[in-house]
Amino acid sequence: MKNKYLDLSIDELIKSSRVRLEVLPDTASLLHHMARSMADEILANNRAGQPTRWILPVGPVGQYPLLVNICNQEHIGWKNVHTFNMDEYCDWQGRAIPADHPLSFRGFMERAVFSQLDPPLRIPSSQVHFPDPLRLDEISQHIRAVGGIDTCYGGIGLNGHVAFNEPPRLLSGQVTAEEFRTSLTLLVPLTPESIIMNGTRNMGGNLADFPPVGVTLGMGDILAAQRIRLYCPGGAWQRTVLRQAALGEQTVNCPVTLLQDHPDYALMADRETAAPPGVGV
Repeated sequence: MKNKYLDLSIDELIKSSRVRLEVLPDTASLLHHMARSMADEILANNRAGQPTRWILPVGPVGQYPLLVNICNQEHIGWKNVHTFNMDEYCDWQGRAIPADHPLSFRGFMERAVFSQLDPPLRIPSSQVHFPDPLRLDEISQHIRAVGGIDTCYGGIGLNGHVAFNEPPRLLSGQVTAEEFRTSLTLLVPLTPESIIMNGTRNMGGNLADFPPVGVTLGMGDILAAQRIRLYCPGGAWQRTVLRQAALGEQTVNCPVTLLQDHPDYALMADRETAAPPGVGV
């Protein structure tokens, strides 16, 4: 049965959403909003003598050049920033792909973000963290050591994944919503949807050589953040899952719906993504 929320206008979607939903005019506005929000958060914490503690995505990524430019122009230092990236690709044996692999999230963050900040502004390397498939609990321990996460920034995958928290597909048994909400860092076989989407966009459709496994922060660390901000600049492919995130029943089959009860959570989208999905050739 078709969900009625798929036919809602943008205004109706905003009004009906179970969570805070902001719709900006276009992708450029959305990415600038994300970059500006991140820069302002560092600036406010620096002025207050407080650390900035983030969970960060590689997807969306268009905000990062804007963020770097703002920080360089306004001399916003990252000396007291602590970053915890959501996830990383792994090979079939569950080992993280090397940082020099073109798909490596660690490599991307170093090339596109950390090294692009002016040298006096750069984040200390000891304050950059990625989930390690060989030491799964380590990143959660680092989060606790710095006093928790201020803001989790991220996006939403086609199947509703947040980070690589894919809908669980077990041969036997099942994962309850409460178990999923409290999950720890884990190794995850990527679902066909994620491999097809990311392999098409990032590897020219070469699915045979696409990394088949991810290591990801669990939903427990994500939900423990003081704030969660998910940005959706995907356009047509992201229209349905945005509406699921805003109005769908809470279920492990669409993990983003499990964030709906977080006390400080917002979805951000551009108008193209917030439009009704529509059907047609």
